Amino acid sequence: MFETAEVGNKLDKQAYKERVPELREQLLEAQRELLASTVPAIILFAGVDGAGKHETVNVLNEWLDPRATMTRAYGAPTEEEANRPEYWRYWRDLPPRGQIGLFLSAWYSRPLLDYVKQVCDEREFEDRLRRAAEFERTLADDGALILKFWMHLDRKRQKKRLKKLEADPLTQWQVKPQDWEHWKLYDRFVAAAKTLIARTSTGDAPWLIIEGYDHRYRSLTVATHVRDAIERHLRKQRRREALRASARDTEADRESNDDETDVRFGRATVLSTLAMDKSLSRRKYSSELKRLQQELALLQQQAIDRRVSTILAFEGWDASGKGGSIRRVIQALDARHYRVISIASPSDEERAHHYLWRFWRHLPRAGRVTIFDRSWYGRVLVERIEGFASEPEWRRAYAEINRFETALCRHGIVLCKFWLHITPDEQLRRFEERKTTPYKHWKLTDEDWRNRERWDEYEVAVDETIAATSTAIAPWTLVEANQKHYARIKVLRTVCERLASALD
Repeated sequence: MFETAEVGNKLDKQAYKERVPELREQLLEAQRELLASTVPAIILFAGVDGAGKHETVNVLNEWLDPRATMTRAYGAPTEEEANRPEYWRYWRDLPPRGQIGLFLSAWYSRPLLDYVKQVCDEREFEDRLRRAAEFERTLADDGALILKFWMHLDRKRQKKRLKKLEADPLTQWQVKPQDWEHWKLYDRFVAAAKTLIARTSTGDAPWLIIEGYDHRYRSLTVATHVRDAIERHLRKQRRREALRASARDTEADRESNDDETDVRFGRATVLSTLAMDKSLSRRKYSSELKRLQQELALLQQQAIDRRVSTILAFEGWDASGKGGSIRRVIQALDARHYRVISIASPSDEERAHHYLWRFWRHLPRAGRVTIFDRSWYGRVLVERIEGFASEPEWRRAYAEINRFETALCRHGIVLCKFWLHITPDEQLRRFEERKTTPYKHWKLTDEDWRNRERWDEYEVAVDETIAATSTAIAPWTLVEANQKHYARIKVLRTVCERLASALD
């Protein structure tokens, strides 16, 4: 695999000087085209120590427009980062659409080093590589350009390179004791790298192996690959967008000529099987509310001590009582240790990223609680029904959401997902109540009435969503919410049970 990067490619100074101006101009033009697109570029650098990763990133930063280029390098996780799932810090740092992100020592660094140093076994190494590939597939499916460079040196040239860096006062800081430790493990390091590249080099996120000994050769080679990859990716993106537009027109024509009722509407769904007459007396509600809030308060103190985080995601019909249930939960919590995130239409900054980005950035620290009033399920509900996401986009979101939730739960986060269900008649009654109650006017909008007209479509979408995303590790809790007292107690009881189970 690495033989072609060990042949000693070099470029003389004169040839380098002749080629650089034109290449820089072409690279900037490609970047300008990228900036005008909806595509982010993620460029990852990995490889053996001393092979020129940092120097190459510096060259790209010099040649590219700095206003649309960002660089991120990673070491051991900080306390803030260790408090959250492994990929939190990478999601947080992703470039927005149109910009270029240069990443050093990122999501492959720690799995590789842990395997080489025998901190993890082969099975765990393979599993971590699988998660890295899934992360990249999620981004690539959303249109991101992903390019990965493995900067390589053979064992002899690596030793020579490290000694040269150490001998120069200006560069000796680049050589750490761990670099020599890695050099002693060279054979194991390269064998593990071969596995890494074989498992994670894909058509959408390829590895390119670059010989790193000569700085002129590697700089021109990397910059040329970046230029060509941007141009190629944008051409492919334009073809995809043209095909999507054609498909949308075809679908619109089909729907306008189709007078038949969709057979899905009116079918039995998981929501239609719920017993909607469940209720609690006021006395029972008051006693259970007090008991469960006391229990939750004690459990949360234990969770803080044990550094166990909790995420509650609330979905449901308009006027189904999400806000009231959330308020009964937070009444039991220390205000210093929870956040309520109300999800509305994405901001311009959020639209410039993958739809999951805004949820990753709000994940709680260890021991804290984050409550989402509406959540990432908007992708397969509102965005699906309103046409903000194409069918391929919302269909693949089921798998993306399952991977996201698996990452949360694997980190030890307690995840509770609630769908609050009411009947159409009960929703209408609550809408009318909001119209006639001055302090509730703000809760009722034109959008609520418009969503009500598409009830059947939403119910089918909810049914399919629950079927696709209610997993053993992250199950849905369906709440019969026609009576608010019953719904609030069911929510509180579920949170207490899930948290107690996690702390047991």
